[in-house]
Amino acid sequence: MNRKDRPRTSPSSPRKVLLIRLRRIGDIIMTTPAVAALKRALPQASLTYVVEEPYHRLIGGNPDIDEIILIPPHQSILSFPGFIRRVRREKYDLVIDFHGGPRASRIAWLSRARLKVGYELKHKGFIYDIRVPRHREGAPVHSVENHLNLVRAAGIEVHEPWPRLNFPAAGKEETERIDKLWVDRGLAGAKVVVLHVGAGNTFRDWGHQKLGGLAGRLAGLLGVRVILIGSALDAPRAEEIRKISPKSVLSLAGELNLAELREVIGRAALFIGPDSGPMHIAATTSTPIVALFGPTLPANFSPWQARATLLEKPLDCRPCKQRKCRTEDFRCLELITVDEVLKACLPYL
Repeated sequence: MNRKDRPRTSPSSPRKVLLIRLRRIGDIIMTTPAVAALKRALPQASLTYVVEEPYHRLIGGNPDIDEIILIPPHQSILSFPGFIRRVRREKYDLVIDFHGGPRASRIAWLSRARLKVGYELKHKGFIYDIRVPRHREGAPVHSVENHLNLVRAAGIEVHEPWPRLNFPAAGKEETERIDKLWVDRGLAGAKVVVLHVGAGNTFRDWGHQKLGGLAGRLAGLLGVRVILIGSALDAPRAEEIRKISPKSVLSLAGELNLAELREVIGRAALFIGPDSGPMHIAATTSTPIVALFGPTLPANFSPWQARATLLEKPLDCRPCKQRKCRTEDFRCLELITVDEVLKACLPYL
């Protein structure tokens, strides 16, 4: 850590804390150890978390969070001043910006909190009273550790063991729906493998042919059933994969909310997927993980405190900013073969 200024409030004094992380699934989940560390150190403090509406389920019901402020993904210029007035009325002692994006940094800047803590960002240094670099010289830092460093920078002690990732449990109706699915689809007693077929962008896309080949070979193993998961946008791809896979392969792409997705993964024998939101959801369960890393590095984004096998290729072009593939063939993922992934899966099955 590199503190730029001394804190303007003592470590024990914050009574009202504002936390900001607007998107997305994995990024929000990876803030939960820092939130837990804050609550452990300041049990009497009130913690308010600002998050975008589509991701409310990731933290709704988290016992460490006292209040959640939901904002739309694309907030209008007209509604933003009213939101800021609401924030200012609370007179927060401390704001921690886990995000650093344009809107998150504006919220931190305009909050009028006594102490503002965030990352060392180009052109945004004036916003925060204390700024923390995201990277050490020559050594990457895991995203969870970065968030814990923001808590430390505010003068709050973080003690090991470090908290685990948190995802509130599914509700009764959500659990009952998955119970019924397990019975109706004949999954009871099977070794269920959850395969994430989405990617988020082309840089993290292993390709539907390889995904289909892996699904078919896994489904051919004794007692194994494969469930394809993804967003509604991934549903057509899941159907394409099913066409080149055994009929026993099941697609739930676009059919599950986030809590139901976690419930499915939690009942599985194995989760397989790229560095993605569902991979971090899997890390909140006891289910082992086989993760494929292409443009990103496990040192920054590996499944936190999870039982996992990580597959990657040591290429000079990694990590990249995922804007243009320098080799134009996405080789960081293309070089990972179906045989390699299957071999990594077998010990868990």
